[in-house]
Amino acid sequence: MTGQDWIEKDFYAALGVPKDADDAAVKKAYRKLARKYHPDQNPGDAAAEAKFKEIGEAYAVLSDPEQRQQYDAVRTMAGGGARFAAGPGGGGNGFEDVFGSMFGGGAGPNVRYSQAGYGGAGGGFEDILSQMLGGQGGARTGRPAGFGAPPQQRGADVAARASLPFRTAVEGSTVDLTVDGRKLTVRIPAGVNDGQKIKIPGRGRPGVGGGPAGDLVVTVHVEPHPVYTLDGADLRMTVPVTFGEAALGTTIEVPTIDGKHVRVKVPSGTPSGRVLRVKGRGIATKKGAGDLLVTVQVVVPQKLTKQAKEALEAFTAASDHDDVRADLARRAAQ
Repeated sequence: MTGQDWIEKDFYAALGVPKDADDAAVKKAYRKLARKYHPDQNPGDAAAEAKFKEIGEAYAVLSDPEQRQQYDAVRTMAGGGARFAAGPGGGGNGFEDVFGSMFGGGAGPNVRYSQAGYGGAGGGFEDILSQMLGGQGGARTGRPAGFGAPPQQRGADVAARASLPFRTAVEGSTVDLTVDGRKLTVRIPAGVNDGQKIKIPGRGRPGVGGGPAGDLVVTVHVEPHPVYTLDGADLRMTVPVTFGEAALGTTIEVPTIDGKHVRVKVPSGTPSGRVLRVKGRGIATKKGAGDLLVTVQVVVPQKLTKQAKEALEAFTAASDHDDVRADLARRAAQ
């Protein structure tokens, strides 16, 4: 922001506060307007975005006591914001007349002042005002001392949602999103879990005052699968086995997510709910492959043939008659 901006822009009017408003009133007005014109509340509205930037510039100056004092002095000197007329014949009350009157008439309409930009050899309008206000001259520093550009502000993050089929989440893919009227293609890494947030740096709202852009944060919803569930880089599945298989032990074949099969040993005496781990058959990620976690579910038959029932009764009679609930009452009393 240049010195001429300070002269032309009425920051009090931008915030809708009187010139004698205290700090609390300035802050309250800014917060109210910022909520109203925030880009998140007005997606795709260029006018609202411009207004949001305008009130941000105004608050950056009026909230700083030193900058506010200097701004008031410059505005008073300039007669409330009229642009200085440069060059002879520009009419009364021009740039030269203002400075001439401030120095007792020693500099009249025929005296020319350099208005070179920042870094110019002769020093520009901002340098003169800066020196009058006790600054060191903006031409050497790249911006007018004492004026201070509005502080850089990082752009706001933007939230979006994406829904993926289970296999797409497992394998990774790209999704097309429309955010604030912009069409974006976002890469979703392999193994993303339901509810996981993916952050894409620099794809959010633009920054203020040259600040960096915000991020795009995508919350992923993974559609359920009838067999598999995701657990980080691991895949989980539940496999039914018969009572005989669990009691005697067996080897079973289970399908994997890539369409193949893997043999899994079920040790004898395996209880329902035990998890068997198959190394490296989960999700392939940049950090390595996860595991396949197989939960054993012992299936109790709902109907028994006469022969099966007799065999089961014989098995029960031949068992050790251990009381499997003997410790239940003691543990429940703890």
